[in-house]
Amino acid sequence: MNQWTAALLKTGSNREKSNMLWNMAGSFCYAFSSMVLSFLVMHLAGEEQGGIFAFGFSTVGQQMFLLAYFGIRPFHITDGTVQYRFGDYLHHRYLTCTAAMLLGLLRLAVSGYRAEKAAIIFLLIGYKVIDGFADVYESEFQRNGRLYLTGKSNTFRTILSVGVFLITLTVGKNLAVACVAAVCGQAVGVYLFDVIVLRCLEGVDYSRRKGSLRELTMSTILLFVSVFLDFYIFSASKYAIDAHMNDAASGYFNVIFMPTLVINLAAGFVIRPFLTSLTDCWNNQRFSEFTQKLRRLTAVIAALSILAVGGTLILGRPVLSVLEWILGPVYAGKLTPYSGAFAAIVLGGGFYALLNLYYYALVIMRRQKTILGIYVVMTGAAAVLAPAAVIQNGISGAAFSYLILMAFMAAGFVLWTLIGLRQGKRGVEHDG
Repeated sequence: MNQWTAALLKTGSNREKSNMLWNMAGSFCYAFSSMVLSFLVMHLAGEEQGGIFAFGFSTVGQQMFLLAYFGIRPFHITDGTVQYRFGDYLHHRYLTCTAAMLLGLLRLAVSGYRAEKAAIIFLLIGYKVIDGFADVYESEFQRNGRLYLTGKSNTFRTILSVGVFLITLTVGKNLAVACVAAVCGQAVGVYLFDVIVLRCLEGVDYSRRKGSLRELTMSTILLFVSVFLDFYIFSASKYAIDAHMNDAASGYFNVIFMPTLVINLAAGFVIRPFLTSLTDCWNNQRFSEFTQKLRRLTAVIAALSILAVGGTLILGRPVLSVLEWILGPVYAGKLTPYSGAFAAIVLGGGFYALLNLYYYALVIMRRQKTILGIYVVMTGAAAVLAPAAVIQNGISGAAFSYLILMAFMAAGFVLWTLIGLRQGKRGVEHDG
């Protein structure tokens, strides 16, 4: 182990504190880069290129990330009994990443996009798929009680890849070339901050058990389908804008969509460190403690959401005016008409943060079929509502359709979590 790797592995005397702080740092860097990149591309390369980047990075690329990710992280980090070895998860990720790249290529082949747009989006898919590959290492860090390593990886990988991207774009003024640089930076970051670091940890089993890939797929297929559908519902408005409006509209909508990432970032700070303890409470049938933790987390997310919505109602229009000024004179009056849509999206982001908490609760309960059922119903609703709203009211219609979908989905997750708790308590009483 060299000194550089040893420095990454080093933690303070209080590992729990290090886990919390580095998780916050990593989550902040990751979410902040996702939030501002499209805005910066609009500023540096213009509204059309910015719109293409926004759609490729935050929508199509993210959808393929989810195929590579396969919804396994909650299952992986809560696999405390080591039902599957790291080697099982790693070889499974090889398959899902390959599938994501092939599906992304197929989607672009039938999309009808012009060559430049297709090339940029394909590169962004590659960037996101590498991110999905990194997740298997970062999940193993967390399963081993080293969430701080996950935070460090997110922090340093993001700084490296985003820094390379922005420098290349600023100097070369070519978005496609900058995307190539970003992919290279992302690959190097995964090797430096994930692959090498995990090799230095003791007790990590890289072997693959025969038949484990099929078993792991069957154990998590419902989670994958659920997460895949979840993102479609989350992004239905963006897909509708891409289908029925121009590339510039995708860029504008992505700008007013940015605050949802801030809310989810803050919610992630609260939720992630408690997943292990929530799992322990459920597995050891400490239902009262499980419920209390859920209530406290719900209260924090609700408070953050109320503050965010209140701030948006008061400051939304001035903030949008400042963003127009930063983007440049050509963008004057392009964002401020959507101040109402801005507030609706922020409120929708609050509901999405809440449903994520209860999604994890249902995963801990191993209620995959329930999760899938909610998503199937909401996918049908999103496929109808989002396009109709965009055709009727453009960007404003997209924003309010997003709010409606998130509110109903959050209600479904909360309701079925309460039902699961009631059934769990009854089961214990019956056994007693």
